[in-house]
This record gives sequence, structure tokens and C-alpha cells, in this order.
Amino acid sequence: MITTRNLPKNLQDYLQADEIIDWHYPDILDLAKQLASGQKNAIAQRCFEWVRDRISHSFDYQLNPVTCKASDVLRYGTGYCFAKSHLLAALLRANGIPTGFCYQRLSIDDKGAPYSLHGFNAIYLDEMGWYRVDPRGNRAGIDAQFMPPIEQLAYAIQFSEEADFSTIFPKPFAEVVKALQRHTTWDEMLCNLPDISLETAEKQGFFQHHEL
Repeated sequence: MITTRNLPKNLQDYLQADEIIDWHYPDILDLAKQLASGQKNAIAQRCFEWVRDRISHSFDYQLNPVTCKASDVLRYGTGYCFAKSHLLAALLRANGIPTGFCYQRLSIDDKGAPYSLHGFNAIYLDEMGWYRVDPRGNRAGIDAQFMPPIEQLAYAIQFSEEADFSTIFPKPFAEVVKALQRHTTWDEMLCNLPDISLETAEKQGFFQHHEL
């Protein structure tokens, strides 16, 4: 495992375990160990690609149940983008790599309204700082990759009511967690995806620049 002894204090929040990012769960620790060979960047890439490719996106594959906790995502092998970001954070944090949560506001059908949040991750790499990755899973038209310093996410902003929020959160957004816990089937979740207006997002600090 990577040592965290010399990390700045303000990065410690990005290493914590809690009810959702339950990286102390034995199966997560076992998998984190399996993926933990080489330098930090290699471990980060391996964890990212494992979640991206081995955990099925709930909508893409129309799978149940709707998962939220990192351990449940691993147990059931499926999750919406938010849930997959929870598992990736757990695996990286278990390996001592600070990981946060990022969000975009995107058009659900690529035509404008309605909109929903989309969740992914930021990883703290020593040589460059925060680097964002999107483990939602690739398919036709989506090609998210790990190739720092170049950022290659799943989605680009297209409309004025969409947004790529700059804040890197140490914990998942509460409304996202509530939505995942409230619904049990992929299609029910699809009809109730969490959203936030740009005005509310600004008030809640989603546009704060993050520098360490």
C-alpha cells in the first residue's frame, strides 16, 4: 500500500472511509491489494480501468439492483455512474491515493432539457495534482481514458444549461446518495435521476476552483 504520511492535511479528507465509501470492507481491501502493484499512477490507472470495464453501467445493461455503497457496487457488479465513482474512490483510497467526487450537469437525451447530474472522480497525483477520470463505462460514442496530463472524460458540455462543475468534493453529493438509496430498479432510477439548477449549484459551491 502507498504511504500517506507526507500528504498535506487538506488531502486527508479525500482518504476517509464512511458508510458509502466503505473501503474497509474486506472484499474491497482484497481487490485493492490485487490492483496495488507499481507506482501510484499505475495503481490509479489499474483501479480506474477495472471499475470502468468490470462494473456494468446499470442503464447500459439494464441491471438491478440500484447500488450506492462501494461494497454493494462490487458485490453486484453494477451501478450508475455515481455508484461506480464510489467504488473507484474506495479502491484508490484503500491504496492511499486521495480521491474526490466531481459532477457535471448534462442533457439526458443530448437535446437539451431535461437535465441530470453525472458523477465521476478526481485523483490526486503527486506530479500534477488533481486529475479527473470518468469510470462510467465506455460504449459507442464514449471513450473515457486515463492518460495524464491529458484529460479524457466521457462527456463534453454542449448546451448553456449544462455545466462542468469545478469543485472536487471529499464526499458524494447528498442528493445523489438519496436518489440511489430511494430507488431499487434501473428504470425507476432512470426516471428520477438527480439534478441541480445552475443557480442552486452556484449557491452550494459547485463552481469553486480547487487548488492544493
